[in-house]
Amino acid sequence: MRILTIHADYIEVEPKKQAIKDAEVLKAKGPERYEEVLVVFTAVEEGDDEAVMAERLAQESISVAEQVKTKTILIYPLVHLTSKPSKPAVARKVVEGAEKLLNAKGYKASHSPFGWYKGYTLKCKGHPLSELSRELHGPGTVSAKASQLEEVSKSLRQEHELKSRFYIMDLEGNLHDPEKFDYGKHIALKKLATYETKKVRAYEKEPPHIKIMKEHSLINYEPGSDSGNFRLLPKGRLVKKLLDKMITDWCVAHGALEVETPLMYDYEHPSLKKYMDRFPARQYVVLSDEKKLFLRFAACFGQFLIAHDMVISHKHLPMKMFELTRYSFRREQSGELAGLKRLRAFTMPDMHTFAADMDQAKDEFEQQYDMGLKWNRMLGLETEVAFRIQDDFFKENKDWYVNMAKRGGKPIFVELFKERYAYFITKFEFNFVDSMDKASALTTVQIDVENAETYDINFVDKDGSKQRPLILHASISGSTERVIYALLEKQAMEMAKGKKAMLPAWLSPTQIRLIPVGEGHKEHMHKLFSALNARNVRVDMDDRDEPLGKKIRDAQMEWVPFMVVIGDKEIQSGKLAVTIRQTDSKKEMTADELADMVEKENKDKPFEKLSLPAELSRRPVI
Repeated sequence: MRILTIHADYIEVEPKKQAIKDAEVLKAKGPERYEEVLVVFTAVEEGDDEAVMAERLAQESISVAEQVKTKTILIYPLVHLTSKPSKPAVARKVVEGAEKLLNAKGYKASHSPFGWYKGYTLKCKGHPLSELSRELHGPGTVSAKASQLEEVSKSLRQEHELKSRFYIMDLEGNLHDPEKFDYGKHIALKKLATYETKKVRAYEKEPPHIKIMKEHSLINYEPGSDSGNFRLLPKGRLVKKLLDKMITDWCVAHGALEVETPLMYDYEHPSLKKYMDRFPARQYVVLSDEKKLFLRFAACFGQFLIAHDMVISHKHLPMKMFELTRYSFRREQSGELAGLKRLRAFTMPDMHTFAADMDQAKDEFEQQYDMGLKWNRMLGLETEVAFRIQDDFFKENKDWYVNMAKRGGKPIFVELFKERYAYFITKFEFNFVDSMDKASALTTVQIDVENAETYDINFVDKDGSKQRPLILHASISGSTERVIYALLEKQAMEMAKGKKAMLPAWLSPTQIRLIPVGEGHKEHMHKLFSALNARNVRVDMDDRDEPLGKKIRDAQMEWVPFMVVIGDKEIQSGKLAVTIRQTDSKKEMTADELADMVEKENKDKPFEKLSLPAELSRRPVI
C-alpha cells in the first residue's frame, strides 16, 4: 500500500462521475468540506491483505495525526499512487476497515466516495510535517527505500513541536508582547511578527517576482523537472553570476579559505547520520551500488570533514572556510514552494568559522552581523532582524544583543526557546518582507555548540591540550536565488507605489542601450558601440526594424538604466542625450562621460559581459 498524507486547513471534495460499476452509493449530493484535517491519499496494491492493511493504514494515520495534532482524518482512495493496484473490492474493504478502526479510537474519520471521479480543492498547511509519503508492507513495517520522496529529521519534527516565546525587543532591551507592541512606523517588523507567530506560509496567489522574472527573460520553471527547480536564461545567469562573485569576494576578503566539496554523501557515515538528525531539513536520497546516499543541503558536511582532517593550532583561530554551493538540495514540500523564495535546488554561499571559545565566537558573530547589515544596504534591501536564542544564553548576554540591535537602529524580533531542537545556541536572520507580507531570511549566522564533537574536530591550545572549537554557520547573503527574489519583490512594491522599477545598475543585464532614429543613423550607432564596449560597461543596440516609440518603450520595459537615442543632432554635436532611469531625467554628455558614469556604478563590484548578441535583431526570442 502507498499513502500520501497532507495536513490541510481544509479539503472540499465533490463527486463528478461514476468511475466503476460497483461504486458506492453517494450519501450526500454536492461537495463535502472537511476542516483542520489530515487527508490520507491511499492506494491499495496487489497482494495486500485486507485486514492487515486496514490496521496498518489506521496505525499510520494515527501516527501522523498525533504529530500534527488533529483528530479529523479523511481517507481518500487514489489509485494513481501505484502502478499495481489491487482489485476495487479489496481496496474498498481496506479503506472502510481503516475508517472503522479510526472511529473506534476516538478519531473523526471519513472516506471520500469510493469508485467515483472526484474534484477537490485542498489548502496544505505547509509546515515541515504537513506532507509525508509512506509505503506500507504488512504488520509493523514501513519501507525505507531510497526511492521515497523524503526523509524527515528528528530536528525537523522537534522544530514543529517546539514551544517558543516570541517578543519584540526595543533599543533599550525591553521585551514586548508582539500583539501589544506599538510598531509605529515599523510596519515591516509587524508583518514579520505576524508571519512568525501565525505561521501562515502558503501564498494565496502567485508572488509578483515570478511574473517579473518571466517577463524579463531572467529565470523560468524547468518543465523537464518539477516546480522546485529552475532554468536560468542568459540575463538571469548574468545577474546570478555577479551576485555569486560579489559574495565570494566578500567572504574571501574576510579571510575565508575557499574550498569545493561533493554534492552527495554516504547516509550511513556516523558523523553525517548524527548531523542530519539535528538539521531541520528534508533530504533527497539516491542509490549507488546498493549504497544509500543523500544530496547535500548545505556545505557543512564537506567543510566539517575537511576540518576533521586538518591540524589546527590556536594560532590559526578564528579560521574560516567558504564554499559557494552550486547546488544545495532540500526537498521542500509542494505547499511551501514559492518561486525563488523557497525552492529545491539553490546556490548557498556557505561560510563556517571555527572559534577557540565563546568570546571569539561572539566577536565573529558581531562582525558577520555587521557584514549582513552592509550587504543588504548595498543592495538597497530593507530587512528586519530576528534573533533566535536559548533562554539561558539570552539572560547571560542580553546587553550584547541590545548593542547589536542598536547598530541596526530599530527594534528586533526575538524568539526564545528553552530546549535546543538543533545544534545552535543562538542565531540571527535578516528577513526581507515581500509584497504579500511573507518573510524570508536572507543573511543568517548561527553559533553551533555540537558539531565539533560530532565530527571530532580539534585544535591544539596554548598548553598543548586538544580542545573543541565552536563553529559559526554563516550565509552573509542567503541563497543567491532568494536574493534575486528579494530584489524583484522590492521592485514590485516600488511599481505598486507608482515608481519606476529597476535593478541596481551594476546588476542590470543591459546598462546602456543605443537606439537609432532611422536607418541612416545605424553607422554612427555602431561606432559609439565600439567605443563604449571597449570600456567596462554592458551596451547593446536596438537595430530592429521597429518604430522609434516601440524601441523606447521596450527599453523602458526592460528597466535599462541608461538609454541613448541617436539622430542627426547627436551625430552633428558629438554629444549624447542620455535618459537616466533612476532619476527620470535627461542629461547631455559625451560617450566617455557616459562610460565614466556607468563605470562609477560598477566600482568595487564584479563585472561580466552579457552572453547575448549586441544587436537585438540577432537575439532569439526566449
